[in-house]
Amino acid sequence: MVAAVLDGLVASPATMHQLGIDFLYLDLETCTRCRGTNANLEAALVEVERVLDAAGVEVSMRKTLVASAEQARALGFVSSPTIRVNGADIALELRQSSCAECGEACACDGTIDCRVWVWQGQEHTEAPTAMIVDAILREVYGGGERAIAPLPVGPVPENLACFFADKERLAATASCCPPAEQATCCEPSEKASCCGDEVSEICGCQ
Repeated sequence: MVAAVLDGLVASPATMHQLGIDFLYLDLETCTRCRGTNANLEAALVEVERVLDAAGVEVSMRKTLVASAEQARALGFVSSPTIRVNGADIALELRQSSCAECGEACACDGTIDCRVWVWQGQEHTEAPTAMIVDAILREVYGGGERAIAPLPVGPVPENLACFFADKERLAATASCCPPAEQATCCEPSEKASCCGDEVSEICGCQ
């Protein structure tokens, strides 16, 4: 049985063995690496579903948008996208390359690097479905014997720090007052004159 949730775990019956999968990413709108890896993860779960059912294994999948440097640090998130099976990164080594989509989405001069997946001696910008299937089945039939590396600690990698800093800058310049304040400062019909719009050159609650 495969039970999928977004940013939360599903409790499973006591008779089932639990397999936790975490998918952590920066962007599912413009980043082709994140979108492609997400699609391949979903495809991998479909492929192994019958095998896991027969083995009495239930998968709980958690998808997490990493939105800040603080969150990245807490999650030990050092490269996007990341897939972990029972807490272990399925990538045995960390490789990255410049990501055009993420670089264009911020003002980091194209220096945003996203993950490169190494599978059977070849590099892929999206996690191959076969690689994900292999990681899941190794965890199930290996009995969890594989050593789990501790989550990275310390500063967020420079390219991610730049991405998050630029994201915060864009959010701050989008309005001169917080969204919660704009929501209550005036009537909806008065928003343009009160809070400003794209052409009024007014910024923030007046």
